[in-house]
Amino acid sequence: MRKVYAIGESLIDIIFSQGDVKAARPGGSMLNSSISMGRAGMEVIFFSEFGKDQGGDFLSDFLEKNHVQTGYIHRYEKGKTALALAFLNEKGDASYDFHKSYPEDRLKLRLPEFTPNDILLFGSFFGIDPAIREAVLSVVRAAKKGGAMIVYDPNFRKPHAHQLEELRPFMLENMDLAHIIRASHEDMEIIFGETSVKKLAQIPHLQKKVLILTRNSEGVFLESPEYSATFTAPEIEVISTIGAGDNFNAGLIYGLVKENVLPKTLVNTSGEQWETIIGYATAFASDVCMSYDNYISTEFAYKLLLMDK
Repeated sequence: MRKVYAIGESLIDIIFSQGDVKAARPGGSMLNSSISMGRAGMEVIFFSEFGKDQGGDFLSDFLEKNHVQTGYIHRYEKGKTALALAFLNEKGDASYDFHKSYPEDRLKLRLPEFTPNDILLFGSFFGIDPAIREAVLSVVRAAKKGGAMIVYDPNFRKPHAHQLEELRPFMLENMDLAHIIRASHEDMEIIFGETSVKKLAQIPHLQKKVLILTRNSEGVFLESPEYSATFTAPEIEVISTIGAGDNFNAGLIYGLVKENVLPKTLVNTSGEQWETIIGYATAFASDVCMSYDNYISTEFAYKLLLMDK
C-alpha cells in the first residue's frame, strides 16, 4: 500500500451558526484531509504538533480511531492545544477567530525514509509560518529527495494578506518543490492577482506543474504540460464549506493512488484518468459540505471500502 504523509496544523474547531454552537470538531486543513484519507482505507502518517493536555488527548484519540498514524506528532508540555472559533454565514462559509498558545520550542520532528511510491500533502499558513519554516521545509525537502510526489495547497486567505510580501517567497519556494499545486481562485487572486488558470500556468513558479484551480460551484480547472480540462461541480445543499478544499485534496490523492499515478507518470496521466481522479476529489468535497463535519462521513467511506472489495 502506498503511504500518504501530511504535515499541518492541529486544533479544535468550535462551529457557530445563527448565534448557536453547532459542533466541536478536530480541525486543521491537513488534519481534515488525513482523517478522510484514513477513513477511506489509505495508509496515512500525520506530522503535526499539539499539547500534552486534554485537547491534545482528544485530537490524538480521534486521529488514531480514524486510522491516522500519530508517531510523528510533536506533543509539547508548555502551551495549550490551539482552538479555532468558526462562524458560518448563510452560505455555510466560515470566518475564524484563532486562540493559540504555542511554546517557544516547536515542531520537533524526525524524518521517515520517503520513496517514489509515497505522497506528501502540505500547505496553508502552517506551510509558510516563519516560526516553524525550517522544520516544515526539512520534511518537504526529504520527500523531494526521496522521490515522493508532493501536493501543495497554499490555502492563503485574506486575514494574512497584509503579510503577503513577507510570506510570498515561502509560497513560491513551496510551489517550486511541488509536483501538483491545488488552489482556490481566491488564493490565486490574493497571491498573483490572477484567476485564469491558463494565465497562471505561465507564471514561472507554476510552469511544468499540474495546476488544479477550484472555483466553488463554477467547477474545477486543470492545466498541465500535456493536458487541459474543465470539470463541472455537482449541485448540493451546502451546510458548511469548512472542510471543502481539504477534502478535495483528500479525494485528489485518493484518486491518484487508485489510478496508480506516480511522479514519473504524472505528466502522462490521460484525460480519462484525470476525469476519474477529479471525480473522487469533488465527491469527497461534496460529502463534507453537507454536514458540520470536517471530513467525509463514515457512510461515504464505507461505500468507498465496499468498492475496493
